[in-house]
Amino acid sequence: MSKTLSRFQKEAEAKVFDEKHRRTIRFNMGKYEQAVQKGLQQYKDHELARSRAAYIKQEAIAHLDDLLVQFEQNITKRGAKVLWADTSKTALQYIAEIFEKHQAKEVVKSKSMATEEIGLNEFLEERQVHVYETDLGEFIVQLAGQKPYHIVTPAMHMSKEDISRLFSEKLHIEPTDDAQALTHAARRMLREKYVSAEVGITGANFIIADIGGIAITENEGNARLSVTFPKVHIAIVGLEKVLPRLEDLSLFWPLLATSGTGQHLTVYNSVITGPRQSKESDGPEEMYVILLDNGRTELLADPAKRQALHCIRCGACLNACPVYKNIGGHTYGSTYSGPIGSVITPYFKGMKDYKHLSYASSLCGACSSVCPVKIEIHDLLLLNRKSAVEKKLVPFAERMAFKLWKKAMLNRRLIDMWGAGIKNTVLRRVFKDSWGRYHTPIQVAPRSFKQLWQERIANAKKTKV
Repeated sequence: MSKTLSRFQKEAEAKVFDEKHRRTIRFNMGKYEQAVQKGLQQYKDHELARSRAAYIKQEAIAHLDDLLVQFEQNITKRGAKVLWADTSKTALQYIAEIFEKHQAKEVVKSKSMATEEIGLNEFLEERQVHVYETDLGEFIVQLAGQKPYHIVTPAMHMSKEDISRLFSEKLHIEPTDDAQALTHAARRMLREKYVSAEVGITGANFIIADIGGIAITENEGNARLSVTFPKVHIAIVGLEKVLPRLEDLSLFWPLLATSGTGQHLTVYNSVITGPRQSKESDGPEEMYVILLDNGRTELLADPAKRQALHCIRCGACLNACPVYKNIGGHTYGSTYSGPIGSVITPYFKGMKDYKHLSYASSLCGACSSVCPVKIEIHDLLLLNRKSAVEKKLVPFAERMAFKLWKKAMLNRRLIDMWGAGIKNTVLRRVFKDSWGRYHTPIQVAPRSFKQLWQERIANAKKTKV
């Protein structure tokens, strides 16, 4: 058993029986579910919007190479520099060179899952660079020494009381249950950092090919401040985030907002097309866009699974997933949690160590039904399981057990050779440490279907006689 699987099983078991955790998550997700249902009312035909978005993403991924080159050509015309990173190590090397060039020691950073994916904070802190998360949720989990819990809501697992205790300990403020007071405490500290930081780092929700820009959507304005004040702006973006045209945002921005938080549109929506131009009054002097591969082209090369690259990171599949609701985001041990994370993480971090995530699903299809770009997530999870078997990444004992099961299921005589008592004994022993730990033991019926059917026929004949 791999270390990642062992850790996953232990943490999943702990979270499932953590009543406080489950109560907090159900409360927070319940609010989102209500907001999303209300937000969907803005659509006359939500299914049509989903179908159009799915088609545009399919078009974009099918022409990814041409669109990314088009994006690079257009944004470099206005002075931005585009860097292509095949791995997270390459991306970090680019960032190290930029920081060395500018002798930067402070950075303000807006919410970005791509930076979490490459381990940016730890990398910079090892080089004595002070990193300040400016998104409130990210700021909270950074203070707590944790990783984001949720793609959209990093601190979803923490109650107001938890945050109050944390701020009291770390920021030395009086304990309070006033959410606005807690927000102001974070804001007071961060406002100073926007001015003093030499570098601002963001992700991007979308790459716009036809104008050469990146689109950022947020609710707090921290990304705009992170771009406006520092002299250098670095955007780290997964290369699958591309959209062909600027006008596509009129469809994707509302879909992203409604699916993620239930809003009609997020509060701040920005399109950035390069560093400060000669007639502009604010903005960075230099802008770098790092296009991150890190396993994405491997996923692109698989026609059956490449639709996973359509994901716009709205978090809807996490909110719908019964497994995620019980085990929580940290249990996955990966940047991207929940159903979509279980699909893409084995490509980003290795199928051998993360194949087990594709089994952390009931395959109920709730994730696919809420996806705004109609990704068939539950089908992709099954395909990942198939890949793990074909690559012989499952234990030998498991492979042999399924071979025996298949042989028995194809041979009626072999199944009937053993009575119900023997079958029940075998099942209890085989599943003792898995199913049997928390469930009623599996019981085979005293008589098989074949026996019952034969008895029925015999009784019918007697009745006729």
